[in-house]
Amino acid sequence: MAFGGLKVIDRLDLHVDEGEIVSVIGPNGAGKTTLFNLVTGVYEPDDGDIVFAGSSIKGLDPHQITRRGIARTFQTLRLFLNMSVRENVMAAAYGHTKAGVFRAMLRTPGMRREEQEIRELAEKRLAFFGERLMGYRWDQPAYSLSYANRRRLEIARATATNPRMLLLDEPAAGMNPKETQEITELIGKLREEAGYTILVIEHDMHVVEGISDRVVALDHGTKIAEGTFVDVATSPQVVEAYLGTGGMVHK
Repeated sequence: MAFGGLKVIDRLDLHVDEGEIVSVIGPNGAGKTTLFNLVTGVYEPDDGDIVFAGSSIKGLDPHQITRRGIARTFQTLRLFLNMSVRENVMAAAYGHTKAGVFRAMLRTPGMRREEQEIRELAEKRLAFFGERLMGYRWDQPAYSLSYANRRRLEIARATATNPRMLLLDEPAAGMNPKETQEITELIGKLREEAGYTILVIEHDMHVVEGISDRVVALDHGTKIAEGTFVDVATSPQVVEAYLGTGGMVHK
């Protein structure tokens, strides 16, 4: 993928196996978010292919890719702040309904039944996050939530599309150490209890170390290392990408 002649993803060979948690790391400008935009159909790659569950998704629109089973969160929160917590999650599920505009306007029995099913789905997804998003919070506007709970809500909304794979873009960004530990545990729970395959972009190395089956390091759109957290964190190419040529730590 190139923008105006500048390659932002270059000959990247990346795979995520079902049930894995894979973290993508790299300095700012490494191409991490562009990778997510390619996978979710925001951009179409200039060359190469993107295959999900055995079928190419290259060239599909974002909503088509969502229906195939891929959902994402964003580096910058994109909630509907004036809608309630429950309504935010319900909004993600409407893409799977069958009622059209006229049935919605007429409030037909079938449409009302789908609405109730979506409501129940939203409450089930929110319940997964425990007391942080339970009970009285369901009817509160999203803007009333703490920053950490807004992050949780965005993940809950992504799960309402019934995905097989979650793409989480810096889920721990802006959190304090306690919140960071909680989000680390949550990501593990999403895999262990909910069965999601997860691809994560994250700068916090404590989170990366705590969740990852594999780590992939990018620099200028190129994969420079792949393996366990320890293997990647100690790779000379990764150290150079973060610290610069000849970068050293002095006591």
